[in-house]
Amino acid sequence: MKNKLMLTLLLFAGFLQAQDKKESFSFTLKEAINHAIQNNYSAINANRDVEAAKQKKWETTTIGLPQINGNVGYQNNIKIQKSLIPAEIFGGQPGEFAEVAFGTKHNMSSSLTLSQLIFDGSYLVGLQSAKTYLKISENAKIKTNQEIKEIVINSYGNVLLADESILILQKNKAILEKTFSDTKEIYKNGLIEEENVEQLQITLASINSSLENVKRQKTIANDMLKLVLGIDLQNDLILNDKLDVLTQNNVDLVLLKEEFNVNNNIDYQIGQNLLTSKELLLKLEKSKALPSLGAAVNFGYNSFGNEFTFFNQDQRWLNFSNVGVNLNVPIFSSFGRSSRTQQAKIALEQSKTQLTQTEQQLKLQFEKAKSDYEFSLEQLTTSKSNLNLAERIENKNQIKFKEGLASSFDLTKAQEQLYSAQQTYLQTMLDVINKRATLEKLLNKN
Repeated sequence: MKNKLMLTLLLFAGFLQAQDKKESFSFTLKEAINHAIQNNYSAINANRDVEAAKQKKWETTTIGLPQINGNVGYQNNIKIQKSLIPAEIFGGQPGEFAEVAFGTKHNMSSSLTLSQLIFDGSYLVGLQSAKTYLKISENAKIKTNQEIKEIVINSYGNVLLADESILILQKNKAILEKTFSDTKEIYKNGLIEEENVEQLQITLASINSSLENVKRQKTIANDMLKLVLGIDLQNDLILNDKLDVLTQNNVDLVLLKEEFNVNNNIDYQIGQNLLTSKELLLKLEKSKALPSLGAAVNFGYNSFGNEFTFFNQDQRWLNFSNVGVNLNVPIFSSFGRSSRTQQAKIALEQSKTQLTQTEQQLKLQFEKAKSDYEFSLEQLTTSKSNLNLAERIENKNQIKFKEGLASSFDLTKAQEQLYSAQQTYLQTMLDVINKRATLEKLLNKN
């Protein structure tokens, strides 16, 4: 019993601690975008990629800077290798050989080497490649931010759509419940057929099912938005914008008159980065036919002994130093370099073709995005007009039904038409927001 009590207290303490860690976030759409660009998981890694590219650029630069290396070596000759020399040197008989060991049991050396690359064509190309690699990482970060912005707009809108759908469904449910209750009373008095009640009951059940489904969808949409924002799913999230206000703010006829400059598009810029990298690859292969020149200075000490006394003050150390220059001249590679150069040329031509293809695809995407946005604006006006008509028709049928001039089928048909018009109008509002986001992404607008 005591153990169970302790376990319960520990679980309760853990629950309270978890509750303390729970946070609440509140965003407008603009604030949500800014937060996601800083805290989205992909955005964080994109920033790290840029930092890694900067470090890679510096790593490449250091290849051409002076290099200093230190070396300390120790060798214990457990069994010194012996050589044979004529024995007569030591007074032996001609034709005989004596075994002689050259060297000492303990050897130790230490040295410093200063090296400097004087000329290497591949190093110069490597510096340019490092700059291009950094540019690629920076452009990838820009593209990631643009994609995050678009996803946040879509996700934010989906939550607002679910909120508005819930409000409308709850309103429809309240009206339908009132009608259903009144109709049951009329039926009890024998003034209408039971079929009218049953028809309304079917519609009410459908409304209840739709309402519960939208509530579940809102939970999922809300969690998806938290994931995009880089917020823990256990935290609370409050959206401060409203769907209708955002829709009006995204109605921009001037945007439809914007000219498309493909050079401003990030996908085209990334394609140009790829083309530049292929050009550098070709230059690299050509540079391999050039000679390379380097120099080095060595300075060090050696010490020998049959006993390990290297750390004694009277130990004798012999110094040495040298300076050297190394020139490497490629002469003949059995046409291997030529083959690699031709491959690089082919890759460059492929990259040029891909860039042309990207340009044409982007122009087509822009025309489609522009058309989709214009259509969404037209649909917004049309769906709003249709919603007003559907509301009037449903209201008239409500009155006719109560007066016995319309059947439950007529009322249900008018209600279904109204419900469809309501959802269509909500969806067209969301489409205006999303289609503008797609168009602005292509135009590279912040």
